[in-house]
Amino acid sequence: MGENDVPVEIRVSKDRRTLTLRWEEGPPEAFPAEMLRVLSPSAEVQGHSPEQRVTVGGKSAVEISDILPVGHYAIRILFDDGHDTGLFSWRYLAALAREREARWAEYLAELEAKGLSR
Repeated sequence: MGENDVPVEIRVSKDRRTLTLRWEEGPPEAFPAEMLRVLSPSAEVQGHSPEQRVTVGGKSAVEISDILPVGHYAIRILFDDGHDTGLFSWRYLAALAREREARWAEYLAELEAKGLSR
């Protein structure tokens, strides 16, 4: 999976809690809906600078309501909590797959530091 590759398959699990992408090369990548929601690339979550980034808690049960294509470079994921402004580019999803463990550990540490729950 390269940063400019387009997935050959995009699938949401029956329980709406996992998004799986499959590329021509490499194994499929499964992303929990919670991870996608709390690490959304939207301005609402990321802010307009690192200082403005928001730690979003309470999303352990969030589900994917729909996925909309955005050209050939991204998808917009709609979540059942109403969040729908993040454009998940293939490049962002490839980076998220590569850095999954580090980003998730950082998120969990932020939750703990701010007294928030999943």
